[in-house]
Amino acid sequence: MTEAAALPGQPRGVVLSGPATDRAVNVLAPNPSAMTLDGTNTWIVSEPGSDLAVVVDPGPLDDVHLRAVVAMAERAGKRVALTLLTHGHPDHAEGAARFAELTGSSVRALDPALRLGDEGLGAGDVITTGGLELRVVPTPGHTADSLCFHLPADRAVLTGDTILGRGTTLVAHPDGRLGDYLDSLRRLRSLAVDDGVHIVLPGHGPVLEDAQGAVEFYLAHRASRLAQVETAVENGYVSAPDVVAHVYADVDRSLWPAAELSTRAQLEYLREHGLI
Repeated sequence: MTEAAALPGQPRGVVLSGPATDRAVNVLAPNPSAMTLDGTNTWIVSEPGSDLAVVVDPGPLDDVHLRAVVAMAERAGKRVALTLLTHGHPDHAEGAARFAELTGSSVRALDPALRLGDEGLGAGDVITTGGLELRVVPTPGHTADSLCFHLPADRAVLTGDTILGRGTTLVAHPDGRLGDYLDSLRRLRSLAVDDGVHIVLPGHGPVLEDAQGAVEFYLAHRASRLAQVETAVENGYVSAPDVVAHVYADVDRSLWPAAELSTRAQLEYLREHGLI
């Protein structure tokens, strides 16, 4: 879910319909909105030459979309062997149970309530399916159960809502926590700097080809918003709605309810660190 549709200075991406890397293909769900941008990106990930595929975030409970994902995989000669969830928000996970019925695949997620099968997901897990390798990267902050999946062979990372292709991410207070989110961004920066990750395959919006630039933009944006919120409180704006009206005046009012959740997370962070 996005907090703002677009921001100056953000790395630009290219919307890709179909293959994004050698191993990742995007099927866009038909659920565009202010919060989901163009719609949810459902990713089919597989090793070239293998007949098995992994699907990340089947998306909303939309039978036409779910069948389109299956058909896309089948056209490439692939059978969906596993479904993974970056987190439990409905625009990513609502269709998971139905998708499991259509494909006969298990569903793995951090949240036990979202799993269909015996295996969950956790830090350090490496998923291998048909020669494909995906590494689980815990990235709480947007939600407590947020995960990313590192695709080392393509120097890519599937980020769910932790980094978007456009705009910035909602920290969904109280489940999402800003301190956790900043730590998660730094973890992704390490993937870019130390592990050579270049490509961001986001849950919404276009693919980004400068992963480190995207992370640095997000960190700078968060620092700027925190400073604005801190100043607003110093100037007498105490309640979250008042802070939103002052700090997010440049954001479309339809996004203010989401901005309020992020503001509550920022206020909590500032209080925890003794800054207000």
